[in-house]
Amino acid sequence: MIGKLTVSTTISLLLLFGVLVLVVLVPLLPGYDPYTQNLMSGLLPPGEVSPEGQMYLLGSDALGRDALSRLALAGRISLFIGLSAVLLSLVVGVFVGLIAGFFRGWIENVIMGIADLQLSIPRVLLLIAVAAILGTGVLKLAIVLGLTSWVVYGRVARAMALSLREREFVLSATTQGATAAWNIRKHLLPNVVPQMLIVGSYELGQIVVLEAALSYLGLGVQPPLPSWGLMVSEGQTYLELDPWLSVLPSITLFMLVAGVQILSQSFTAENDMSAEIVKAQ
Repeated sequence: MIGKLTVSTTISLLLLFGVLVLVVLVPLLPGYDPYTQNLMSGLLPPGEVSPEGQMYLLGSDALGRDALSRLALAGRISLFIGLSAVLLSLVVGVFVGLIAGFFRGWIENVIMGIADLQLSIPRVLLLIAVAAILGTGVLKLAIVLGLTSWVVYGRVARAMALSLREREFVLSATTQGATAAWNIRKHLLPNVVPQMLIVGSYELGQIVVLEAALSYLGLGVQPPLPSWGLMVSEGQTYLELDPWLSVLPSITLFMLVAGVQILSQSFTAENDMSAEIVKAQ
């Protein structure tokens, strides 16, 4: 069990390290330029040298833009959108979940009713509808993804709050005059946050995939900004002769999502093992 966990964690760290090198080190290279167009150097294969003597390590797109530079910038944009959306959904979900679980009654019914209603609508269709109404853009996309992803945090936070509100340390503080806000801030929130970080690490991969899907459909990041989903969509036109235009962003998207998902599964397994050890003791 431990050996398998170590191997999976190592694989995930290697994948994430590759993405980290792409988004952090590539922009520091002298030839980094994700925007400049050169039609004379369009659709060059990886490793090809342009007529002007410039080498394109991962080739160029139809407009002669450096594919490596655009992959790096797209990775930065995806990570910004993903992390911003996860942070927003975590804050909203934890807040409403703790409120619902601690106060119960009609407040819980209203909040969980809204959560169930949102879950009844397919997530992709909901995102497409909201994005079509509010418009596109990096910041708007991060907000839309964040506000439509709070349910999983809210449900987990509510379940933990239902258990914690009956614990002795909470009841003791209440009998001594502690307010609900004080109990939530001092007792519930510190116990919920570690679990939420595990959920957030898993949700990050889901958010990145959703952002790529929306950009692929034309409802996410807009040109001239690059996005892995948008690059896959643009490269489909040349898939038969120049497959790297779609394959390369697909590989980087896989590396990020797989690395995050495997690492989150490892954290979940370690947390479950720790819980079992505590129960056994």
